Amino acid sequence: MFYAVHRRAGFPFVPFTIFDWETRLLPGAVLRAGIDSMVHGIRWLKVGSTSVTAKLAEQTIAVVEFVVAGIFVSTVFFVIARFFTRRLTDIAGVLTGGVLGVSAVLISRSVELTSAVNPVGRALWILLMFLAWGAALGWSYRRTVHDAPADPLEVGASDSTGRRRFMIRLSGAAAIVSLMGGALGRVARNRGEASLASEEPWSARNQLPNVKVPVKPVLGTRPEFTPVGQHYRIDINATPPVIEEVAWRLRITGLIGKPLVWTIDDIRARPPMHQFVTLSCISNNIGGDLIGTTRWTGVSLKQLLPELGLLRNATHLKIRSVDSFYEVVALDRIRADDRVMLTHAWDGVPLSAEHGFPLRIYIPDCYGMKQPKWIESIEAIDRWEPGFWVVRGWDSEARMKATSAIDTIATNMTIGQPNPQMRVPIGGFAHAGVRGVSRVEIRVDSGPWERAELRPPLSGQTWVIWRYDWPLQKGKHTFTVRCFEEDGTPQIQQEAPPDPSGTSGLYMRSATF
Repeated sequence: MFYAVHRRAGFPFVPFTIFDWETRLLPGAVLRAGIDSMVHGIRWLKVGSTSVTAKLAEQTIAVVEFVVAGIFVSTVFFVIARFFTRRLTDIAGVLTGGVLGVSAVLISRSVELTSAVNPVGRALWILLMFLAWGAALGWSYRRTVHDAPADPLEVGASDSTGRRRFMIRLSGAAAIVSLMGGALGRVARNRGEASLASEEPWSARNQLPNVKVPVKPVLGTRPEFTPVGQHYRIDINATPPVIEEVAWRLRITGLIGKPLVWTIDDIRARPPMHQFVTLSCISNNIGGDLIGTTRWTGVSLKQLLPELGLLRNATHLKIRSVDSFYEVVALDRIRADDRVMLTHAWDGVPLSAEHGFPLRIYIPDCYGMKQPKWIESIEAIDRWEPGFWVVRGWDSEARMKATSAIDTIATNMTIGQPNPQMRVPIGGFAHAGVRGVSRVEIRVDSGPWERAELRPPLSGQTWVIWRYDWPLQKGKHTFTVRCFEEDGTPQIQQEAPPDPSGTSGLYMRSATF
């Protein structure tokens, strides 16, 4: 029922709320270890999209925790309730539910991931559900234990049959409620997806700027332009914050002339800038899928600075999200780079709830951990402060490292007798933040490095798609790729894990012909 009302009316799903609260309390070392283990495990198992699978794993853990906690509390209650009278058992059950309900309400308020639901209604719903559960707990104990004869010899067939019948009915009722809740939630989710799909993206009406270039991606290379629905999502929430557009406000405070309050329409009304951007998660492995490219739309933060009335001692902007995430950006960086922008749309449509609706920030050359989504406030301050993930041990700069990967090797070719004219297409991508990629090289086994062809990128802030047509040689071969930044700086070859500054190393892949 929690899930059904969550999907239908936007009320918090308490298991997820408690899980989100826990993750904000855990030490940074525990979080980093958990994230690394999850990403490596998903890649090793090859179970699908890393971001989707990781989010599903988090949600599963949250539900399992909630159920186990319920079993534990119920067990303790059944042990203690044997000392209660029949009447006290019912009262104790309701009190147990009330205590847990109040705790859940306080946790929900501390996390606060929605502005679309009245907080009083949300609190009453949570409390009511726990009170009902507590009442059912006391009632179940009384029916199965308290009302049973004290002497086992006195238990007749009718007593035993009655208790079994009661347990079967109770289990059946619980199963029906669970199925109904899941079904209602599924219907709500499908309707939401259908609504999102009804908006036509920019890419459906326009060609990419490099559509006519001669170098074509090899079949099997990841899409050069990532559909918004397939863009990775990594954040600190089991489910995304739900924000009501008409109620949302961006509050600008701190070292400015006077506080400002903007609506999303105030931001959209300003002249927009459009940028093709490749964004990557700092937890992405070499060749991983926590990276994507799309067209961002927003307003240059540099152009907005004069409107803020910044005081002379202001040096940084502290950007906060509704989910308690925050990051600090130097004003000098904003003044030096027009590309830093407040983003309100992707691929020509408003940001989805999963990706930061209604507003997020784009900071060039930084991993996603430095770029808050669901922004609700900007505060001008006079010093640097470590952001959410920096406090938890991740790199304070989080500058994107140059990386390259092999997406596909055309092993499905029909090969008879190889000859010098036969070529095997090999394709992939290379990315070096906004520093650009000057060349990509491929090595077969321990042979020389050979230069690949580069497809002109969508912009100076996106990855480069490359291809190499390899002269076929039968047998098993290992292919290695490396890239160089625009100024000739080579990709870091020394292997390093994602924690704390982003992964590095060369991508290798084997194939047999």
